[in-house]
Amino acid sequence: MDAQVDRLVAQVLECLDRAPSTSRLLIGLSGVPGSGKSSLARAVVQRLNDTRTCGHGAQGVPLAMVVPMDGWHLSKAHLAAMDDPQLARDKRGAEWTFDGKAFADFVLALRSAKADADPHHAPTFSHSLADPQPGALAVPADVRVLLFEGLYCNVALPPWSAAAEALDLRWVLSIDEERARERLIERHVRTGVARDAEEARWRADNNDLPNGRFLLQNTLEPALRIHSVDDEYWRGQE
Repeated sequence: MDAQVDRLVAQVLECLDRAPSTSRLLIGLSGVPGSGKSSLARAVVQRLNDTRTCGHGAQGVPLAMVVPMDGWHLSKAHLAAMDDPQLARDKRGAEWTFDGKAFADFVLALRSAKADADPHHAPTFSHSLADPQPGALAVPADVRVLLFEGLYCNVALPPWSAAAEALDLRWVLSIDEERARERLIERHVRTGVARDAEEARWRADNNDLPNGRFLLQNTLEPALRIHSVDDEYWRGQE
């Protein structure tokens, strides 16, 4: 994975070097479930922060941070109020089970924010509660690189397209679908998302992989395609 990370970090640093010192770089990283996008996002941000710091003080502030899209999941209460609550629960993770407009509004707010503005606060997702936690992640104004990571941040259809169009870079992580399926089944059982391998296969085939096809078919171009490397660091990761 190191070669992939090196290439992406070099692209980010080149963009920063060409931009005004007070400007912000917004990046969207999407990918099929099981492709390893969360791991890649963390690795890129860690490498960037190991390379440079910005801001004031002896320690400075991070150059980059990850903003996961999971915080924009609709709550269980919201899903339960839908016309077909069982379908909403079964399909949680599909694009219509997210608050896409709120996500787009957040990206646009960061796009227009000034360098001396107050922090913005993004929602996070609590896996123990299986629900979003509003405003739990502070995004300081002087963090110059924001890497949005999630299934739909690069989608060309509204309401997602408003966010995708505001991004400076769009990255899409791809993987062979059968390999993604293997990873998803193992992960769903290991993490308790599914009771057993049979339920894990159902979730992969009826929700995760169709969601991945949706984002690949509706990615806003231009976008850089990145192939998921099957190494230990990415194995079993989102």
